[in-house]
Amino acid sequence: MSESKTTALGTHSIGSLLIKQAVPASIGILVMSLNVLVDTIFVGQWIGSVAIAAINVVLPVSFFVAALGMSIGIGGSSILSRALGQKNQEKALQTFGNQITLTFVLIIALVVFCLYYTDSIVTAFGGRGLIFEPAKIYYTVLLWGVLFLGFSMMGNNVIRAEGQPKFAMWAMLIPSVSNLVLDVVFIKFLNMGMFGAALATSASYILCFVYILWFFLSKNSALKINWTHFRLKLSIVKEISSLGFVTLSRQAIVSVTYLLMNTILFDLGGEDSVTAYAIVGRMLMFALFPIFGITQGFLPIAGYNYGALQYERVKETIYTALKYASILATLIFVLLMTFPEAITRMFTDNQAVLQQTPSAMRWVFAATPIIAIQLIGAAYFQAVGKATPALLLTLSRQGFFFIPLVLILPLYFGTTGVWVAFPVSDVLSTLLTSWFLNREIKRRLNTPI
Repeated sequence: MSESKTTALGTHSIGSLLIKQAVPASIGILVMSLNVLVDTIFVGQWIGSVAIAAINVVLPVSFFVAALGMSIGIGGSSILSRALGQKNQEKALQTFGNQITLTFVLIIALVVFCLYYTDSIVTAFGGRGLIFEPAKIYYTVLLWGVLFLGFSMMGNNVIRAEGQPKFAMWAMLIPSVSNLVLDVVFIKFLNMGMFGAALATSASYILCFVYILWFFLSKNSALKINWTHFRLKLSIVKEISSLGFVTLSRQAIVSVTYLLMNTILFDLGGEDSVTAYAIVGRMLMFALFPIFGITQGFLPIAGYNYGALQYERVKETIYTALKYASILATLIFVLLMTFPEAITRMFTDNQAVLQQTPSAMRWVFAATPIIAIQLIGAAYFQAVGKATPALLLTLSRQGFFFIPLVLILPLYFGTTGVWVAFPVSDVLSTLLTSWFLNREIKRRLNTPI
């Protein structure tokens, strides 16, 4: 990374910076989301609707392993962005070396644990009845690929913190495109079923890892570390952990949510309801890609300018990100409210699933126009290194509001209560985030330097 790439975060116009950072991130997330979406369509059409439910059972476990790498990446990248803003190159290098060491130790330990307790974990996350066997096959193969995905997620966030969003975009494009190609080969032509679906995904993660490794070994990256940087430094590890814990906690809550949803929906409606949730879940990943892209693009800009004490630019970054993300969220809302039936038919022709999913989709996305406030607000506190409010706001939607609601509402409203819990928790968490963000702007960002 040249110095001009870094200093641009503190000098160029916020609008152009956000577009330069967010567009590659959005494209990367779009292609990755399309990969998950089309992968699910392939599985549903070529293997069956139960296979969709089986993948949905496995996802929270594989996502959590990947999220461990992501949490180390995001936690360390917050330090990196601020260190680069302060012109402290040595701290940036030490942070990156510590990120690699932490990822290596923790990811391998977690994958070994998950493989050892395969049957118990698959069953606990909803792999019951007809779902168990295909879920177990997919889970066992996928975990080997997720080992490489964990390293890739860490590295991808560091690339973005260096001010290299295009390279970060390619790191997301490579596994997405290769997975779809390998899906066709392994599932359609070689008829390898769930094993082929998992093998295609795992192979694509390995290709992503190879690309990211090449980036850091090439001249494109300025983070040229030596063996001394791999030695863990307690102060850096603590800071990575406190900030990364936000991301990890969020994914842990997501995994708990999947566990509860799969269990509750299986009890209320069997495999068909679990499949309906799997389809809606894929749309949650896919449809919101531009908002997630803006959030990713927002992080290094806010972190750099906060580290450089340019608080007016930090405020401008917040307001610009909120404006762009809210407009896009409203457009997404209109599309999903209009075409839920057509979207569902892309995945399956199972009539029981077709009856449940459109209504569920409308409920789940009912509060979409306001979610930008919650996402950008929580991201701000993580970007500037304030771990406690970042953790609180990150956990608020699913941890504080959604989980209690999804345990209570179905007792009175059945399956409908499960879906209603989504927009209610969105509204409550957005109100909480708005209060915290408004207070921060008044107390901190309006303070003269």
